This record gives sequence, C-alpha cells and structure tokens, in this order.
Amino acid sequence: MILYSMKHILILITIFCLFINAKELKLTKKELNYIKESPNKSFIINRFKKFKEMRDKVKNFPTEKKLAYVNAFFNKILPVDDATKYNYDDYWATRKEFIIEGRGDCEDYVIAKYFTLLEVGIKKENLYFAVVQVKGKTSYHMNLLYLDKPTSVPMVLDNLSFKIVPFPKRKKLLPKFVFNEFDAHILTKNGLGKQVKVDWGEVNKWEVLLDRVYNKNE
Repeated sequence: MILYSMKHILILITIFCLFINAKELKLTKKELNYIKESPNKSFIINRFKKFKEMRDKVKNFPTEKKLAYVNAFFNKILPVDDATKYNYDDYWATRKEFIIEGRGDCEDYVIAKYFTLLEVGIKKENLYFAVVQVKGKTSYHMNLLYLDKPTSVPMVLDNLSFKIVPFPKRKKLLPKFVFNEFDAHILTKNGLGKQVKVDWGEVNKWEVLLDRVYNKNE
C-alpha cells in the first residue's frame, strides 16, 4: 500500500482544483505526477494559478488590453534555447509545456500567447505567427502579430519587448513571412504582402503543433 503524506495530498488537491474548470488545459496523470515530484512544484502551481487568473480577468477587456495583459504575462517567463531545455534543436512546445517548464524560446512565447488570445475572444484570422530577423543576428526570430484586418499595419507581441507597437516602429526587426491556420504571406514593414506557401521541409512543425493541441490535448 502506498501512503501519501498530507503535504502530497494537499498538492494534488491544489492542482486538481486549479484545473477542474480549465478544460482547455486539462493535465494528464503523467503531467500531474511530474508536477508533484518536481522540486519546482510550488512555482509551477503558482504559474498556472496566475495564468488562470489573468485569462479569466481579461475576457471582457477591449482588444488592446487583452493583447497587453497576455503579452506581459508570458514575457515574465524566462527565455532559454531549445538545446538547453529539451536537448533538441527548434522544439515547438505547447502552452502547457511552456508553463510547466517555466522557460522557453521565442516560438514557445508565441504559441502560448496565440492560444490564450483565442480563448479570450481574439479571432484566428487576426493573429499571425511572424518569422523575422533581428538586425545583427544570424538566426531567425519569431513573434506574434495582431491585425484588425488584412490591410492593417501589424501590432507586434514580442518576448523581446513588453511594449506592443506597430511593426514599422520595431526598427531592428527585418520582416520575412507570416502564417496562421488559414494562409501564409510575405511580411513587409507595413503589413501582409503576397500570399505564399511555406516550405516546412521534412516536418511541418505547424501542423504537428495544431494536431497536438486540438486532437491530442497536449
């Protein structure tokens, strides 16, 4: 017979109560056990608690405040490269993984912000994942763009800045392309360019991510 200490029981009750009404972030038994055994469990539980509070708070806010609150919340999580975190280059973590780990790279911030904004009422067609290059850097960077309409100048949600500003004001960002669940476009300083097809190579990480989130509840 396995005997659990009162402390472990209270931890499990806390985690269960936190997610009983959070259907879209339902934790698996494996994830619950991982959190329970983690030396950082109190920090993980607190992150999920603060996340739920933030999400519930902003649901009736105007769009600008929704963007600001969601951007600020996830930007408080520490950045780290994939090779350090997962021992795997360019891994796209789900929002649950990002919150549990408490650290991530640029794609992880964008993914977490995207799915959270969808939950608080922002439409999919208004959000784009943007691949850019930062001046002076050789690697690519990703951030999230919000557009009122296809012809709008994009607003940038970036883990490199807590300020949400129009893309042209981010002078160090060199535009490449954008994509969402509907289409992909060349990105210009002033907005969306011609429609294109993204060459994902051997693995379409975008479709893999959507499958994990929508169909496998990961």
